[in-house]
Amino acid sequence: MALIESEVVVVGAGYAGLAAALRLNDAGVDCAVVEAAERVGGRVLTETRPGGLTVDHGGQWVGPTQKQLIALAERFGCTTFPTWEAGEHIEVWHDGTTVPYLGAAPDDGPGIAEYTRVTGILDGLARTVDTAAPWRTPRFEEFDAQTADSFFRAQTADPDARRRLALGVQGLWCAEPYEISLFHVLFYIAAAGGYEQLMETGGCAQDSRFSGGAGGPARAVADLLGDRLRLSEPVTSIEHGAGTVRVHTASTVFEARRAIVALPPHAVRAVRFTPGLPDSRDGWLAHSPMGRVAKVHAVYDTPFWRASGLSGIATLYDDGPVGVVFDNSPADGTPGVLVGFVYGDRLTRWAGLEPEQRRDAVLASFGQVVGDRAAHALDYTEKIWSRDDFARGGYEAYVTPGGWTGYGRRGWREPTGLLHWAGSETASAWNGYIDGAISSGYRAADDVISSFQDDAALQDDVDGSLQADD
Repeated sequence: MALIESEVVVVGAGYAGLAAALRLNDAGVDCAVVEAAERVGGRVLTETRPGGLTVDHGGQWVGPTQKQLIALAERFGCTTFPTWEAGEHIEVWHDGTTVPYLGAAPDDGPGIAEYTRVTGILDGLARTVDTAAPWRTPRFEEFDAQTADSFFRAQTADPDARRRLALGVQGLWCAEPYEISLFHVLFYIAAAGGYEQLMETGGCAQDSRFSGGAGGPARAVADLLGDRLRLSEPVTSIEHGAGTVRVHTASTVFEARRAIVALPPHAVRAVRFTPGLPDSRDGWLAHSPMGRVAKVHAVYDTPFWRASGLSGIATLYDDGPVGVVFDNSPADGTPGVLVGFVYGDRLTRWAGLEPEQRRDAVLASFGQVVGDRAAHALDYTEKIWSRDDFARGGYEAYVTPGGWTGYGRRGWREPTGLLHWAGSETASAWNGYIDGAISSGYRAADDVISSFQDDAALQDDVDGSLQADD
């Protein structure tokens, strides 16, 4: 069994773990990073298709208020380009009706007035949330005792408004409204700076994409770390206590003074801890299931829908698998690419089909948005995140009712002795996004650096006392 010693061991090389390692590196703190997968990036997965096209199977967008991601990309020369949104957007309704519109949202349509009113209420309540200490929020327990679904039903009887609200929940958390805590919805909105920031394109979360894929900054950090990063090393157990952390894989023990665990909640629960995690942390993880989502791409010789005045952006409220569609073509528009998302209960139904059936169902949904030519894709690729060996879902974990109330204060991100917790789910700003993952890594690294400084100051005091006694 090999032994690798360092001051800090970082578990996980998604954006949170890489950001933590980068911060430690910049501060001159020796660290090792251990990652289960054969690649970095975690829930950001950039693939080059056989024809040379780059597609992002995971997180891909960056918005202007996501300062941490922007700064990281600029540091390593990773450029962006605006998301395509010119032309008419499409709504597909449950009766098959197709409605085009311009701008961020339709001015009129089934349930739109009630949807706008209820989302305005959500925004108002979100402004009361304390994102740094969520349990200090007024009406905290009341909100956490409800689901989003129970809140929506109490606010409006309009079934079309509730369809819109449900798709909003599915799109943001990859869950159904009956699964998620209302407080978590409010916290997440607050962490992004408002509901519109989460939902829209220009100036908001879906503003821009990375020219070389969203994995570019992650690969750049990995290159900087060099042989301090170990891939294909799943962590099986972590011992922590008596001033030392030992992280075990099948072939190696990583020994350090502190550890930063930067894994999705599901992956944390797959690791054996000695001593076991406190009830607060274990309970928090148990109330944090991963979302259910697949991301699907279809490739065409050109973005032919643009010539028809269509943007390629759509929301679908019908019984098909796809809930949201975007034009995901490269910056130069060649080839044409549509990306779709399959969420929540739709995913459960669709994922059970045979591969060809899944492909046909997706292309049928795309056909409702851009026409019959959508059936003739040159390439098709899908990523079902619940089947990912390590993430087991996406984009992020959400919190079920009672999770924040019962376990948030001590279980959300408070260190467990020598263990510090990172990951997008632990972020106060842009929780659930790449930007939140980066800030969480920086926070955890800063906490570790501060603890070392405190230890050094304490040792100086002890040394001074001993010298005085002499």
